[in-house]
Amino acid sequence: MSNDPQVGYRSVDGLRIRYADSEGSASQRLVLTSPWPESLRAFDRIWPRLSGTARLLAIDLPGFGRSERRADLLSPAAMGEFLIRILDEWDISDAHLVCPDVGTPAALFAAAGHPERIRSLVVGGGATAYPLEVGGALKDLIEAPDIDAFRSRDPRTLIQGLIAPLGPAAPAEDVVADYVESNTGDRFAESARYVRSYPEQLPRLAELLPRIFTPVQIITGGRDPIVPVGNAEFLHARLPNSRLDVLDAGHLAWEEAPGEYGAIIAAWAGGGYLTGSTGMSRT
Repeated sequence: MSNDPQVGYRSVDGLRIRYADSEGSASQRLVLTSPWPESLRAFDRIWPRLSGTARLLAIDLPGFGRSERRADLLSPAAMGEFLIRILDEWDISDAHLVCPDVGTPAALFAAAGHPERIRSLVVGGGATAYPLEVGGALKDLIEAPDIDAFRSRDPRTLIQGLIAPLGPAAPAEDVVADYVESNTGDRFAESARYVRSYPEQLPRLAELLPRIFTPVQIITGGRDPIVPVGNAEFLHARLPNSRLDVLDAGHLAWEEAPGEYGAIIAAWAGGGYLTGSTGMSRT
């Protein structure tokens, strides 16, 4: 990452959690959560842009990246409560949560339960629609009879398959190595328990969406075959105060289109979230 973030581990609710902190005294606080099967290193390319507008705290969620896991946290509703514990641990009272991919449903549950703690949300690229609208490996993970078949997955092959569509935009080798390490042993298979909870969790979330008045910026890739754009449209149609930006990108929009992705977040946290209007753009 750029701008020399402070990377370390901190105990939160008894778990060893990896984080990166830009430090500084900016009044705006952005809390970013890792996509899966990547890690907080997924934010390398947008870090310089965002750290110029706010103080950043990036977190590997429990069971993801390099953070410890606990079985009872591997569902969006439980992870949403853990997000509030993160804010408590760092004494953050009014955060913008930037939660792509698996963080999306967790952040929405957090906003539904604790609206006073969250200034705004930036989400997208995570399954939220019900009935489910997912494809590829994610569909296979959710529909498999159990997780045993995934315990033997080679993490390097897994990551190389994920980033192959990026071509020359693929992340640097040290970032890839971090992704691989984040999925060694049984980490990938056990983390799959989170997405396998979606058939039970997402109907609950759908009922809550019309009552979430927190401003929400949705960013998604228009060419995402894993979490199709219908998931973002599902949110945008139900959230009372949301904006949707559809980028010309696939699933890893934060990696493939970091300039646009970072600019949208910077503009949103810089005051866009205050407009109180809904809208949609496609680039």
